[in-house]
Amino acid sequence: MSPSRRIAWMLGIWLVILAVYMAVSLSLPRGSQSLLTFGNLVQCVVPLLANAGLLLNAGTPHWRRNFFWMLIALSCTLWMVGLFQWTYYEIYLHKPLPDLYPGDILFFLRGIPLMASLALVPHRRHSQMRFGYLDFVLLLVWWTFFYVFTVLPWIYASPSLGQYNHYYNVVTNIQNMVVVVGFGILSLRTRGAWRTVYANLFGAATLYMLASLALDVASDVKDYYTGSLYDIPLISSFLWFALAGVIAYELRDKLDATTEDYDDSESDSSSKEKSLWASRLAMAAVLSLPLFAIYTLRYGHEAPEVRDFRLMTTLVSALPLALIVFLRTNMADRDRSRLLVQSQQSVENLKRLQAQFVQSEKLVSLGQLAAGAAHEINNPLAAILGFSDLLADDPSIPEKARATAAKIRDQARRTKTLVGNLLSFARQVPPERTLLDINTVVNNAVQLRALDLRSATTRVELQLESVLPGVRGDGNQLMQVFFNIISNALDAMEAANGGVLTVKTIRDRSNVVVLFSDSGPGIKEPHRVFDPFYTTKPVGKGTGLGLSICFGIIQEHAGRILCYNRQEGGAVFRVELPAVLAALPAKELQFAGAPVNPPKPS
Repeated sequence: MSPSRRIAWMLGIWLVILAVYMAVSLSLPRGSQSLLTFGNLVQCVVPLLANAGLLLNAGTPHWRRNFFWMLIALSCTLWMVGLFQWTYYEIYLHKPLPDLYPGDILFFLRGIPLMASLALVPHRRHSQMRFGYLDFVLLLVWWTFFYVFTVLPWIYASPSLGQYNHYYNVVTNIQNMVVVVGFGILSLRTRGAWRTVYANLFGAATLYMLASLALDVASDVKDYYTGSLYDIPLISSFLWFALAGVIAYELRDKLDATTEDYDDSESDSSSKEKSLWASRLAMAAVLSLPLFAIYTLRYGHEAPEVRDFRLMTTLVSALPLALIVFLRTNMADRDRSRLLVQSQQSVENLKRLQAQFVQSEKLVSLGQLAAGAAHEINNPLAAILGFSDLLADDPSIPEKARATAAKIRDQARRTKTLVGNLLSFARQVPPERTLLDINTVVNNAVQLRALDLRSATTRVELQLESVLPGVRGDGNQLMQVFFNIISNALDAMEAANGGVLTVKTIRDRSNVVVLFSDSGPGIKEPHRVFDPFYTTKPVGKGTGLGLSICFGIIQEHAGRILCYNRQEGGAVFRVELPAVLAALPAKELQFAGAPVNPPKPS
């Protein structure tokens, strides 16, 4: 069935119910038991129809919208429960409802869920209300206090039917007008599908308010009875609520689209303004309690029983209101403390980031200096290598001299390799993915870090598997990762009077794994070592960005990096990289993993 046909059927059912009710009301005599039974049963059924239409919208993924419709349905349910009591008296007990009946508060309470639904503003999916809900709870408590203060004294303190009816009608009519104004404002401030929904809710609330006024007037002149034509506007208001729920259900797709538009268009200043007004109203509600007490003592002319009842009501109501104010203040203090801590952390992180930028600039300058120095060192190194080769291979030279020349040649080659590693680590080039021998990358990182190995009690042991598949990646970036992990482990062990760092490479299924196991003190929070700005080093010796950068590099290489503590002590870093299973010649792997050869001497 199309949406338009479904709504047309709803309107048709609405008209049929009204026509049948009107016909029965006119055909049965006033005050007859049959008319009372029919009128009460119909008025108990129409809130159920309203709930059926409203709760169609309570199954959406948006909690704010679900609560909005459930609160409106709760309002209809409270009214129905109040009418059940009415029906119990008129049908089961066969006597009219008492004039001074405390159960009338249910008809008053049905307006509170409606007022609460207005605070949810479901057309805004994300609303920065912060303490707005707590403020609204405070206002609802105050509104309930106002009812008890105004109406109930004329039942429990000094029973008076005239005063009770007068004050009850005033309070309920004010409440109905607040609900009508609220839905009217929402219908004017929205557009599209939400405006249609709010307009129907506004119409239903307005019709209920007018029906309530008509029933009050008819009751005052003793012209109302159950089943009369005065019930038709009241029944129509509940059927209109049902129709509003069905319309919202048919427009649910458009409501989602309009909700997204409001997320983009409404500004934060509007939310702050509404929150400010809620706070001011909540403050006014708390400050009004002493004014009610002063009015009762000095300016009220009611009986002493009414005065005592109102003073006791004011004192009792001060307790929940003060509790809510205390909760709000406590929440505000905690929120401010949290924001203060976050601000301090942000400032500290900003300082660390600025220091890291300065350090990065120093490293760039140092890299340029190292590149130039290495280029100049390569020229004499090439000469040393050439002459040492001549001496070592010259048979006319004594054996002892040739052995010395061979040692000079080996040390010169080692120096040239270290200079090449330094050049490879310092250069700034775009990442280039090639096929790498991971053992070569690990060796280069260890040799580069060995230049700064100051402690004799700290050493590095290599346990490299001889046959490993290749890894596709950027050799310079991976060497930076391994260098960083090795440096952190050596620093930790040097601070703990030395130790051994074991670097092991293995193959694990389709991955090449590099394990860095140290015998140091371990890591206090292994799950946080990859967080930006997290460091255990003293101030000025660490920025907390090294391992975070390493984590990003390994992620870009489609690998994983883990950290955990060993049971026997020490920390373990596990780096997993996807292996390239296609076998390539060993020369190609060695060439891809080795540093770029320094330029020949000119």
